[in-house]
This record gives sequence, C-alpha cells and structure tokens, in this order.
Amino acid sequence: MPPIGVSLSVDIEHRPDRRLPYRARVRWTDPGTKRRRSKSEAVETIEAAQAWIDTLQRAAQAGIDPMTATMALAAYGETVMPLALRGLESKTLDPYLAGWRKRVVPALGHLPVRMITNGAVDRTVHAWIADECGRSTVKNSLAVLVRVMEQAVRDGIIDRNPARITGWQRHYKQAEDELDDPRSLALSDWEALVTLADALVERSADRYPGWGDVVLFSASTAARIGEVSGVRTRDIDRDNWMWTVRRQTTPSPGGLVDKGTKGKRARTIPLIEEIRDLVIRRLDAAGDDPDARLFTGPRGGRITTAILRDATHWDEVVTRLGYEHLRRHDLRHTGLTWMADAGIPVHVLRKIAGHGSLTTTQRYLHPDVRSITAAGKALSDHLSVRRSPSGPRLKVV
Repeated sequence: MPPIGVSLSVDIEHRPDRRLPYRARVRWTDPGTKRRRSKSEAVETIEAAQAWIDTLQRAAQAGIDPMTATMALAAYGETVMPLALRGLESKTLDPYLAGWRKRVVPALGHLPVRMITNGAVDRTVHAWIADECGRSTVKNSLAVLVRVMEQAVRDGIIDRNPARITGWQRHYKQAEDELDDPRSLALSDWEALVTLADALVERSADRYPGWGDVVLFSASTAARIGEVSGVRTRDIDRDNWMWTVRRQTTPSPGGLVDKGTKGKRARTIPLIEEIRDLVIRRLDAAGDDPDARLFTGPRGGRITTAILRDATHWDEVVTRLGYEHLRRHDLRHTGLTWMADAGIPVHVLRKIAGHGSLTTTQRYLHPDVRSITAAGKALSDHLSVRRSPSGPRLKVV
C-alpha cells in the first residue's frame, strides 16, 4: 500500500466523443514491487471525476492501496473471507458461504465496497424476501455480509458498516406484509410498461433494444428474469403461441448456469398478441438452431436481474419515472396482476405462475371497489328471481 501521507499523481482527461467524457486517473508506486501502477474511472462530469480522485487521495493518505479502495465486494470478499469468518464453527460456515455465493455476490458483488450503502443493503434484503427466501436464509446471507463489511472497516476502506441494518426482522415482516398485496407493486397498464422499456433502452450504454424486449416479455408472461434468460427457441410454440418454461439462469460458484425452474416443474404460459411480433423477430434472428437463446445481452451473454439493472441504470430510470419502489421482480407481479384482473381463474393462474401454494396466487385476486359493487349487484339480481312473498323458491322454467 502507498505509505501514509504520500500523495498520488492525478489527472483528469476530457474526451468529448465518449458517453462518459471525463476520465479520472491516479498513479502511484507500489512499495513492494517498485512498479508504477494506475487506476482510472470514466464519469459524466468533471465534478464527479474530482470527487473520485479526492476519495482515493484520502484512502492513500490512510495507507489504503487505490486498488483495494476501489475493489468490488465480490473480489474483496474472496480475499478476506478466511479472516472475516474466523472463529465460526463448521456448521455455521456452510450456510454463511452459501448465502455469500447465492445471494450476496449476485446482488451486491459488482459494487465497490466503498459504494455499498444502508439503502443498497435494505433493497437487497427486500429482494431476497421477494424471492421467497426464508428467515434463516436471509439471516445467514446478511450475517456473512456484515462480517465482510466489518473487515472492510478494520482495513480502513470504509468508516462504518452499512450492512448493520437495525431491526431487519421488522424489515422482513414489513416486506412480507407488502407482498400480501403484490398488486400494489404492479405497473398500471401497458402504456406504462412500454414507457419503462423504452426509457431503459435509451439509458443503456449502447441503446440495446434487447433490454426493452426482456422487460416487455417478462411482464407479459409474469416470468422471472432468470426464466426469460433461459428461453430457447424450441421452447416456443408458434402455432399455438405458447411458451413452455423449462429452465432458468442462476448464479453459481463457477459463473452463470442454467438449471430447472424454481418449482422444479415445467409450465406453459400463453404469449399474448402484444408481444408476438417481438417473439417472431427474435426467433427469426436466432435462425434454425433449436437451442439458441431467445434473449441475450448485446454480446450474446446470459442475462440476470443484476445484469439488467446495471446495463440499463434501472434504479435511476424507475426513480425518474416515479416508480421508486419498482424492482425487476415486480415485472412478474405486474403480469400476474393483469392476468388476475383479466378474469383468469385462480387455478389456471397458479399453473401459469408456477406457485407451489394456492395462497400465494390468491394474493393477486384482491378485487377493487368496482368489482365488489358488481359482485353485490349480481348476487341481488340472482336472488331477486328466486324470491316470492312466501319466501325463496326455485324459479319454474
């Protein structure tokens, strides 16, 4: 690490032809190897460039290597994990490490340690609950994150531990209560969905239209992003406009993999008219290969909810559109809410959703005031034809 009190060599380069036109750079000499090293970051404004440099200068004055100061959580965690988990019994290590691999890294691993905030951890915990993780799963995943971030405090990378969110059990109960009414998480109508998809494409670095296709397809089919990523051309029945959901893309210790659906059972979902042109276009682009993916990133890679979020600047876009609450999983809530409002029977909706419990599906069936009023009138009309002065009787046809 640079010795305490040694300033870094810094510069800011303006590149007006780039989407992020300012490149901030720091240089220093590694005291161990005596080699000259550098680190750079592209940003939108000169103020942001100067702020990035100021952050690394403060870190260097505290004796922190700029590489360490800007290290992503996933890389940092792998480096310090033995130290962070020291003293734990073996029966505790396994669930902690599973929580790290399966939940913490996919959700937060791409962020520099110094950029992880209480808000980011709050949203992450909420997303775990939305994915129906149990209390013990959330507890173990949060516990390992707390330990890694505590090590970052000891290393001087951050001043306080943002993973120490207070009353997370209360946060869990609040999120559970919110999920009792998943309709409140849904977009209002098709126009709102199209507006969101267009805005996400426009904000992405390469304006890749595939991001919008993923959003439209996910909401229209009430599918998880991982399931959308897992679609192969042979899963689409163009004659009957059906999609057989057989797999999903999920993170694993060796990278992204395809595995069976969350319920371990294939299910069939209708493809509505609004997205059929989109599907035809993607099928034609995929060619004759039955195993070709219907949806990929701009370079042909698999898609995850984290990739979609980062590529489209999701949080920024939804906030600007007035949907601060909206997460990628809420596209699924949107589709199921629309299907319920369209009158799809609950037993059919359960099959489309792939829910293990009917209670989960019934959460989408909360009727509005108009539906309740109409139900009351229908019952009155039904009873009126059966009444007589001497009491109810069957109507003779």
